[in-house]
Amino acid sequence: MSTSVSGGSGSGSESEGGERHASWLELFFDLIAVAGVGQLAHLLHTGPTGTSLGRYAVLFLAFWFAWVMSTMYGNVAGERTRVAAVITAMFGMAVMAAAVPGVHDSDGKARAFALAYIVVRLIASRARSGRGQVVADLPILQLGAGLAPWVVSLWVHGEARLWLWAAGLLIDMAVMVRVSREALQVEIDQKWARAEERAEERAEHWLRREERRGGALPSEEAHARVDRVRSRMRRKPQVVAADVGHLAERLGLFVLIVLGEGLVQSVSAASEEPWDGGVRAVGAGVFVILVLVWSLALRTGAYGLPLLAPRALPVRLVLLLHCLFAGAVAALAAALGRAVEQAGEAMPQPGRLLLAGVLALILVTALVCALVSGRGAGWALGAVGPALVVVGVLAVAPGAGDPEGFGTVVSVALAVCALAWPVGWRVYRPGAPAAKEPAQGAAAGFTG
Repeated sequence: MSTSVSGGSGSGSESEGGERHASWLELFFDLIAVAGVGQLAHLLHTGPTGTSLGRYAVLFLAFWFAWVMSTMYGNVAGERTRVAAVITAMFGMAVMAAAVPGVHDSDGKARAFALAYIVVRLIASRARSGRGQVVADLPILQLGAGLAPWVVSLWVHGEARLWLWAAGLLIDMAVMVRVSREALQVEIDQKWARAEERAEERAEHWLRREERRGGALPSEEAHARVDRVRSRMRRKPQVVAADVGHLAERLGLFVLIVLGEGLVQSVSAASEEPWDGGVRAVGAGVFVILVLVWSLALRTGAYGLPLLAPRALPVRLVLLLHCLFAGAVAALAAALGRAVEQAGEAMPQPGRLLLAGVLALILVTALVCALVSGRGAGWALGAVGPALVVVGVLAVAPGAGDPEGFGTVVSVALAVCALAWPVGWRVYRPGAPAAKEPAQGAAAGFTG
């Protein structure tokens, strides 16, 4: 039903080597990610506060979960992807994106955001359960405890609604951490054994009832009826896993979309400012920062995550790291746009703290990825430690009102140094993982 990149049919195209790539349907679906990330980044554009950061974190996580659930559906369904399901989910996410600016001020838009999230999630989960499949790499598709607070929030007003959304997302994240493929399989086996036992009991009860009536059926006919009762049982759910190579490509594309928002915000800001020396210096520095993040995430890592070796973590944990990293990069886009606007001046403390905070989150993610990839604590600390020191200097610099405070040019230069260090370290000290497994599909393209 869907057209592939190469012009064929199906959910994803395949190269001569058998690798599956994103289809035209999936690339079209990703356009809503472009719109959504732009709306979310603008939440921080006017200046970060504790409230705006919290609201951004909740809304970004919700939007990302909606995207990844729909993406995982297409990943597992493959050639059987239903175009109507993907397009409907895309429309739901469009509603979410359009509601983002008014979530805090309008009950109607906040309710629309929640309802759209619920619908998108149900579409993704029902599409898989309808085929009798359980997706091991995204357990929240089957375990809907995190959805309950969202349903309750439809009748709640004010800040309490946002807290309910946060609670639902935290439940989902806890499920992602705790529920493994093995745990899902055990639960399915236990439920199926109980269902078979109940079916046997119903069949035996029916046979005894027929005997009590005195008009016992011939043995062959009785057994045929019992077999029909047993055949009405649903087929045992099958635990399926993601196509790792295809998923790696999709997650990398999402990071590219987020980096694109950084370019959009920076170019837009530069187009409205006089091009003096400060704007030229900051603009060049911002461009270098985006190139370094691209190199760190997509040339030295896997799944769009920096310094991560392919298959170093279960997919469900990779997804959690990805949402944190992508959220940090989207917030970086807002910080860079403000930096261009403030070129030639001292960077206000809130903007500088935002820049330092998202850089720290990016680097900590890189540190975790290097450690779980088996590169060793010494290598990981050497790759990230000095960069974190530079970010610390940026964070504790004097305030904007201080004549000795860091100017925007210096702040951006420090950000460049912080990101350049791990990229250079990876190039000159590759540090192969301790137990490196062969990459599959697009994951191979993400390893430097």
